[in-house]
Amino acid sequence: MLRQLFRAALSLGAIAVASVAAAQTPVEFSAEARFQLDLHVNEAALSALLPPGFTPNVATQGPAKDCNLRAIFVDRLTINGPDGKPVGKGSSRLVYLAAPAKDPSGANAQVVIGGLVDDPADAPGPLGVYLAATTTHTMTRSTSTSAGGAPLDSQDWVFQAPSGEHLELHIKYEHGSANHGNPSEGKFYSGKHPSTVQTWRQEQVLDILRNPTTNPPDKVKDFSFKASGGSYAKLFDGTEKPVSWDNVIWLNRTILQ
Repeated sequence: MLRQLFRAALSLGAIAVASVAAAQTPVEFSAEARFQLDLHVNEAALSALLPPGFTPNVATQGPAKDCNLRAIFVDRLTINGPDGKPVGKGSSRLVYLAAPAKDPSGANAQVVIGGLVDDPADAPGPLGVYLAATTTHTMTRSTSTSAGGAPLDSQDWVFQAPSGEHLELHIKYEHGSANHGNPSEGKFYSGKHPSTVQTWRQEQVLDILRNPTTNPPDKVKDFSFKASGGSYAKLFDGTEKPVSWDNVIWLNRTILQ
Protein backbone atom coordinates (compact mmCIF):
# COMPACT_ATOMS: atom_id res chain seq x y z
CA MET A 1 0.00 0.00 0.00
CA LEU A 2 2.78 2.43 0.91
CA ARG A 3 4.58 1.59 -2.34
CA GLN A 4 1.39 2.30 -4.31
CA LEU A 5 0.88 5.62 -2.51
CA PHE A 6 4.49 6.55 -3.16
CA ARG A 7 4.12 5.77 -6.86
CA ALA A 8 0.88 7.76 -6.99
CA ALA A 9 2.58 10.72 -5.33
CA LEU A 10 5.45 10.54 -7.80
CA SER A 11 2.97 10.39 -10.67
CA LEU A 12 1.05 13.42 -9.39
CA GLY A 13 4.30 15.27 -8.85
CA ALA A 14 5.40 14.52 -12.39
CA ILE A 15 2.07 15.79 -13.70
CA ALA A 16 2.41 18.99 -11.64
CA VAL A 17 5.97 19.56 -12.85
CA ALA A 18 4.89 18.90 -16.44
CA SER A 19 2.02 21.40 -16.06
CA VAL A 20 4.37 24.06 -14.69
CA ALA A 21 6.84 23.35 -17.48
CA ALA A 22 4.08 23.62 -20.07
CA ALA A 23 2.96 26.91 -18.58
CA GLN A 24 6.52 28.22 -18.80
CA THR A 25 7.29 27.36 -22.41
CA PRO A 26 9.19 30.13 -24.24
CA VAL A 27 7.12 31.42 -27.14
CA GLU A 28 9.08 34.49 -28.24
CA PHE A 29 12.40 36.31 -27.85
CA SER A 30 13.00 39.97 -28.66
CA ALA A 31 15.66 42.68 -28.48
CA GLU A 32 14.10 46.08 -27.82
CA ALA A 33 14.73 49.76 -27.18
CA ARG A 34 12.11 51.45 -25.01
CA PHE A 35 11.01 54.68 -23.43
CA GLN A 36 8.98 54.20 -20.25
CA LEU A 37 6.89 57.03 -18.88
CA ASP A 38 5.61 56.39 -15.36
CA LEU A 39 2.32 58.21 -14.80
CA HIS A 40 -0.29 58.94 -12.20
CA VAL A 41 -3.71 58.92 -13.88
CA ASN A 42 -7.34 59.18 -12.80
CA GLU A 43 -7.64 56.52 -10.10
CA ALA A 44 -11.34 55.76 -10.57
CA ALA A 45 -10.96 55.41 -14.34
CA LEU A 46 -7.99 53.08 -13.91
CA SER A 47 -9.71 50.90 -11.30
CA ALA A 48 -12.65 50.45 -13.69
CA LEU A 49 -10.26 48.92 -16.24
CA LEU A 50 -8.72 46.37 -13.87
CA PRO A 51 -10.20 42.87 -13.86
CA PRO A 52 -12.24 41.77 -10.81
CA GLY A 53 -9.99 40.86 -7.89
CA PHE A 54 -7.07 43.00 -9.09
CA THR A 55 -6.15 46.14 -7.14
CA PRO A 56 -3.68 48.96 -7.89
CA ASN A 57 -0.21 48.51 -6.40
CA VAL A 58 1.11 52.06 -6.13
CA ALA A 59 4.63 52.48 -4.75
CA THR A 60 4.95 54.86 -1.80
CA GLN A 61 8.69 55.37 -2.21
CA GLY A 62 11.50 54.86 -4.69
CA PRO A 63 11.72 55.85 -8.36
CA ALA A 64 8.21 54.54 -9.11
CA LYS A 65 6.57 56.49 -6.26
CA ASP A 66 2.93 57.43 -7.07
CA CYS A 67 2.98 55.57 -10.41
CA ASN A 68 -0.29 53.76 -11.15
CA LEU A 69 0.15 53.41 -14.93
CA ARG A 70 3.05 53.12 -17.36
CA ALA A 71 3.03 54.15 -21.01
CA ILE A 72 5.82 52.15 -22.62
CA PHE A 73 6.96 52.98 -26.14
CA VAL A 74 8.73 50.00 -27.69
CA ASP A 75 10.92 49.60 -30.75
CA ARG A 76 11.11 45.82 -31.18
CA LEU A 77 14.35 45.58 -33.14
CA THR A 78 14.24 41.82 -33.56
CA ILE A 79 11.51 39.26 -32.82
CA ASN A 80 12.32 35.56 -32.94
CA GLY A 81 10.53 32.33 -32.17
CA PRO A 82 11.85 29.39 -30.15
CA ASP A 83 13.38 28.00 -33.36
CA GLY A 84 15.42 31.20 -33.81
CA LYS A 85 13.58 32.26 -36.94
CA PRO A 86 11.98 35.72 -37.27
CA VAL A 87 8.37 36.02 -36.14
CA GLY A 88 6.02 37.90 -38.48
CA LYS A 89 7.87 40.81 -40.06
CA GLY A 90 10.77 40.31 -37.64
CA SER A 91 10.39 43.74 -36.01
CA SER A 92 7.63 46.11 -34.93
CA ARG A 93 6.79 49.21 -32.96
CA LEU A 94 4.09 49.69 -30.33
CA VAL A 95 3.07 51.51 -27.18
CA TYR A 96 1.33 49.64 -24.37
CA LEU A 97 -0.30 50.67 -21.10
CA ALA A 98 0.49 48.59 -18.01
CA ALA A 99 -0.77 49.07 -14.46
CA PRO A 100 1.21 47.76 -11.47
CA ALA A 101 -1.26 45.68 -9.49
CA LYS A 102 -1.88 42.96 -6.95
CA ASP A 103 -3.53 39.84 -8.35
CA PRO A 104 -6.35 38.11 -6.44
CA SER A 105 -3.78 36.12 -4.42
CA GLY A 106 -2.01 39.32 -3.36
CA ALA A 107 1.05 38.73 -5.55
CA ASN A 108 2.68 41.51 -7.54
CA ALA A 109 1.61 41.67 -11.18
CA GLN A 110 1.26 43.94 -14.17
CA VAL A 111 -2.07 44.34 -15.95
CA VAL A 112 -1.84 45.37 -19.60
CA ILE A 113 -4.99 47.40 -20.17
CA GLY A 114 -4.36 48.68 -23.68
CA GLY A 115 -1.92 49.49 -26.42
CA LEU A 116 -1.45 50.60 -30.02
CA VAL A 117 0.56 48.59 -32.57
CA ASP A 118 1.91 49.52 -35.98
CA ASP A 119 1.33 46.05 -37.48
CA PRO A 120 -2.38 45.15 -37.78
CA ALA A 121 -1.40 41.49 -37.47
CA ASP A 122 -0.39 42.20 -33.85
CA ALA A 123 -3.93 43.36 -32.88
CA PRO A 124 -5.50 42.38 -30.58
CA GLY A 125 -2.42 40.29 -29.76
CA PRO A 126 -2.03 37.44 -27.27
CA LEU A 127 -3.32 39.60 -24.41
CA GLY A 128 -6.34 40.72 -26.43
CA VAL A 129 -6.02 44.45 -25.72
CA TYR A 130 -4.02 45.98 -28.58
CA LEU A 131 -5.52 48.21 -31.27
CA ALA A 132 -4.05 48.68 -34.75
CA ALA A 133 -2.75 52.23 -35.16
CA THR A 134 -3.70 52.34 -38.82
CA THR A 135 -4.62 56.05 -38.72
CA THR A 136 -1.09 57.07 -37.68
CA HIS A 137 2.00 55.20 -36.55
CA THR A 138 5.28 57.08 -36.77
CA MET A 139 8.48 56.73 -34.78
CA THR A 140 11.85 58.47 -35.04
CA ARG A 141 14.83 57.90 -32.76
CA SER A 142 18.10 59.75 -33.30
CA THR A 143 21.38 60.80 -31.68
CA SER A 144 23.26 64.01 -32.49
CA THR A 145 26.73 65.09 -31.38
CA SER A 146 28.70 68.33 -31.49
CA ALA A 147 32.24 69.27 -30.61
CA GLY A 148 32.58 69.88 -26.89
CA GLY A 149 28.94 69.08 -26.13
CA ALA A 150 27.19 66.04 -24.70
CA PRO A 151 25.42 63.81 -27.24
CA LEU A 152 21.66 64.45 -27.43
CA ASP A 153 19.06 61.80 -28.14
CA SER A 154 15.56 62.47 -29.38
CA GLN A 155 12.49 60.27 -29.71
CA ASP A 156 9.22 61.12 -31.45
CA TRP A 157 6.26 58.71 -31.37
CA VAL A 158 2.73 59.25 -32.69
CA PHE A 159 0.18 56.42 -32.66
CA GLN A 160 -3.56 56.67 -33.32
CA ALA A 161 -6.28 54.09 -33.95
CA PRO A 162 -9.34 54.73 -36.17
CA SER A 163 -11.52 54.63 -33.03
CA GLY A 164 -9.70 57.70 -31.69
CA GLU A 165 -7.22 56.30 -29.16
CA HIS A 166 -4.13 58.51 -29.38
CA LEU A 167 -0.72 58.23 -27.68
CA GLU A 168 2.08 60.65 -28.51
CA LEU A 169 5.54 61.28 -27.04
CA HIS A 170 8.22 63.80 -27.97
CA ILE A 171 11.40 64.01 -25.92
CA LYS A 172 14.98 65.24 -26.25
CA TYR A 173 17.52 64.38 -23.58
CA GLU A 174 21.21 64.17 -22.81
CA HIS A 175 22.73 60.83 -23.68
CA GLY A 176 24.39 59.65 -20.46
CA SER A 177 25.62 56.65 -18.55
CA ALA A 178 23.13 54.00 -17.47
CA ASN A 179 22.82 51.05 -15.10
CA HIS A 180 22.66 47.41 -16.12
CA GLY A 181 19.96 45.94 -13.90
CA ASN A 182 19.64 42.39 -12.64
CA PRO A 183 17.52 40.04 -14.76
CA SER A 184 13.89 40.12 -13.65
CA GLU A 185 10.74 38.10 -14.14
CA GLY A 186 7.10 39.13 -13.79
CA LYS A 187 3.57 38.13 -14.65
CA PHE A 188 1.63 40.23 -17.15
CA TYR A 189 -2.14 39.77 -17.21
CA SER A 190 -4.63 40.77 -19.86
CA GLY A 191 -6.91 43.57 -18.65
CA LYS A 192 -9.70 42.13 -20.80
CA HIS A 193 -9.18 38.40 -20.20
CA PRO A 194 -7.46 37.95 -16.80
CA SER A 195 -7.19 34.20 -17.31
CA THR A 196 -4.64 35.04 -20.02
CA VAL A 197 -1.25 35.61 -18.42
CA GLN A 198 2.30 35.69 -19.73
CA THR A 199 5.59 35.55 -17.87
CA TRP A 200 8.18 38.02 -19.12
CA ARG A 201 11.87 37.54 -18.34
CA GLN A 202 13.81 40.70 -18.98
CA GLU A 203 17.34 42.06 -18.81
CA GLN A 204 17.91 45.75 -19.47
CA VAL A 205 20.08 48.86 -19.26
CA LEU A 206 18.06 51.73 -17.77
CA ASP A 207 18.82 55.45 -17.62
CA ILE A 208 16.44 57.41 -15.36
CA LEU A 209 16.42 60.83 -17.01
CA ARG A 210 14.19 62.69 -14.58
CA ASN A 211 12.61 61.69 -11.28
CA PRO A 212 11.36 64.06 -8.56
CA THR A 213 11.58 61.35 -5.87
CA THR A 214 15.13 60.05 -6.28
CA ASN A 215 16.31 63.33 -7.86
CA PRO A 216 18.97 62.13 -10.34
CA PRO A 217 20.61 64.70 -12.64
CA ASP A 218 17.85 66.04 -14.90
CA LYS A 219 18.82 65.14 -18.48
CA VAL A 220 15.52 66.07 -20.15
CA LYS A 221 15.86 69.07 -22.48
CA ASP A 222 12.43 69.03 -24.15
CA PHE A 223 9.33 66.93 -23.49
CA SER A 224 5.66 66.56 -24.35
CA PHE A 225 3.15 63.73 -23.91
CA LYS A 226 -0.40 63.52 -25.23
CA ALA A 227 -2.95 60.79 -24.63
CA SER A 228 -6.65 60.93 -25.43
CA GLY A 229 -9.62 59.60 -27.32
CA GLY A 230 -11.80 56.56 -27.62
CA SER A 231 -11.55 54.08 -24.76
CA TYR A 232 -8.64 56.11 -23.27
CA ALA A 233 -10.65 59.33 -22.82
CA LYS A 234 -11.63 58.77 -19.17
CA LEU A 235 -8.17 57.48 -18.27
CA PHE A 236 -6.44 60.54 -19.71
CA ASP A 237 -8.78 63.33 -18.66
CA GLY A 238 -6.18 66.08 -18.35
CA THR A 239 -5.25 65.31 -14.72
CA GLU A 240 -2.55 62.77 -15.63
CA LYS A 241 1.01 63.67 -14.68
CA PRO A 242 4.40 62.03 -15.30
CA VAL A 243 6.31 60.85 -12.23
CA SER A 244 9.38 59.29 -13.89
CA TRP A 245 11.09 59.54 -17.29
CA ASP A 246 13.00 56.31 -18.04
CA ASN A 247 15.07 55.57 -21.11
CA VAL A 248 15.57 51.84 -21.59
CA ILE A 249 18.61 51.82 -23.87
CA TRP A 250 18.30 48.11 -24.56
CA LEU A 251 16.16 45.27 -23.26
CA ASN A 252 16.21 41.56 -24.00
CA ARG A 253 12.88 39.86 -23.36
CA THR A 254 11.74 36.25 -23.27
CA ILE A 255 8.00 35.63 -23.25
CA LEU A 256 6.79 32.42 -21.66
CA GLN A 257 3.25 31.13 -21.71
